[in-house]
Amino acid sequence: MTGDKYNLNDTQWKEKLTEEEYRITREKGTERAFTGVYWDHWEEGGYRCKCCGEPLFESGTKFDAGRGWPSFYAPVAEPSILEEKDTSHGMIRTEVMCKKCGAHLGHVFPDGPEPTGLRYCINSASIDFEKE
Repeated sequence: MTGDKYNLNDTQWKEKLTEEEYRITREKGTERAFTGVYWDHWEEGGYRCKCCGEPLFESGTKFDAGRGWPSFYAPVAEPSILEEKDTSHGMIRTEVMCKKCGAHLGHVFPDGPEPTGLRYCINSASIDFEKE
């Protein structure tokens, strides 16, 4: 699933990431709604994986879902995202992860806008922004 360059051990990830970034990306955590740096961010550019830099989302697919997390209706390319059934917290959801390094990004829900009808609900701590 992950390339050797990004198959780091826990100690290496903890050195690379902040405590919050590690908790979210490596331990499948989440940030509180309306607290992440990108939930209300509208500059033009791209969003990359915080852990490995893989391109994940473009600003043109970002929308305000009113939920307090960055929301996108489509990833940059299907192969950049892995999806897996998540039954934690007494719910059935679809977790999304970076295909390149396995970082937990958030979840995808079937209540987004057209053209996909999907809402990729992503933790700000899982991504970095690169201005156009």
